[in-house]
Amino acid sequence: MRYANPIIPGFHPDPSVCRVGEEFYLVNSSFEYFPGVPIFHSRDLVHWRPLGHCLDRPGQLPLEGAGASAGIWAPTIRHHDGTFYMVTTNKTHGGNFYVTATDPAGPWCDPVYLDPEGFDPSLLFDDDGRVYYTRHGGSAIVQAELDLATGQLAGALRPIWDGDGVFGPEGPHLYHIGEWYYLMIAAGGTAYGHLETLARSKSPWGPFEPCPHNPILSHRDHLANPIQATGHGDLVQDAAGRWWMVFLGIRRHSGLLHTFHHLGRETFLAPVEWDAAGWPVVGQAGQVFLEMDAPLPPAHPWPAEPTREAFAVPALGPEWNFLRNPQPGDWSLTDRPGHLRLHGSAVTLDERQSPAFLGRRQEHFDCRAGTELDFQPAREADEAGLSVFMHT
Repeated sequence: MRYANPIIPGFHPDPSVCRVGEEFYLVNSSFEYFPGVPIFHSRDLVHWRPLGHCLDRPGQLPLEGAGASAGIWAPTIRHHDGTFYMVTTNKTHGGNFYVTATDPAGPWCDPVYLDPEGFDPSLLFDDDGRVYYTRHGGSAIVQAELDLATGQLAGALRPIWDGDGVFGPEGPHLYHIGEWYYLMIAAGGTAYGHLETLARSKSPWGPFEPCPHNPILSHRDHLANPIQATGHGDLVQDAAGRWWMVFLGIRRHSGLLHTFHHLGRETFLAPVEWDAAGWPVVGQAGQVFLEMDAPLPPAHPWPAEPTREAFAVPALGPEWNFLRNPQPGDWSLTDRPGHLRLHGSAVTLDERQSPAFLGRRQEHFDCRAGTELDFQPAREADEAGLSVFMHT
């Protein structure tokens, strides 16, 4: 079955995915935007619908003073014994934490903080009941056991692998597949040299043997490919036993190497095969394309979203984002029903505060946006309203 990449277009970096029965759930980084950690649902790995956000309350997600690309980094989603776990990093406030929910659409609990250092945490719920907490630890990936009963790390963090000779090991995920523990990490920076590499061991603590054909995913030697900066992936097995990787990448607008990629880092999908020696082969020898042919689960598209935002209900849809924690008086859906009204403030986009801002991700190379101005001549300028619709 043919499918198109990216599977989730626009600013949706650092994807992580889990499966429950025949349902798939995926989360992304959200950085300095609120709500945090968008969560998506799919039944075929290609068509995704937004469910909401894991962090939708200011108490879960303090973003005061968060600069560009600060805030929430690299979430991981896992499901264990009827509960969803999302673990992530708030680089601006508090460090690494997890939240839980029995329904992926929420509500999610308040944060359980684990440790303030490093970033990109991940969890493995092992067959023997142990839980492993793995994260970036500077020049190496570090790990400790997690005690779910107390919500605390059960021992000291210790290094388990420093990568495969490429700088910047990050984004680790530990998997127990058959007799092996596989540790997959991103490295090489987040630009055109980005890549995904992997090692395995009979113990979750190592020593880890690098895959002989590392990197298992990278376009650093394939600069003609319109998809670049591929990496920071997560593996998932479908109900039929086939394996897949979701990962981030960018799409260049033209064939030039350093053309501005204005859509940000997007979420892509690749099939994964296992060779005779038990090593994964991603896509076509570590390369992925805008169109792929792979044995996907049965197709399950969702109803198409409208291209015009009518603001017909008194709540914002999951596609809308504030810059940092919103000020309640800066916006309204009820001042003029059927419209979004923004009340301007003295805070500008250049400041690390919360301006009167609402935005949604651009998901296509070509976009047309329009506004209907609704100024009230008898009021002061800062009480003017602004009605917005988006067309992409």
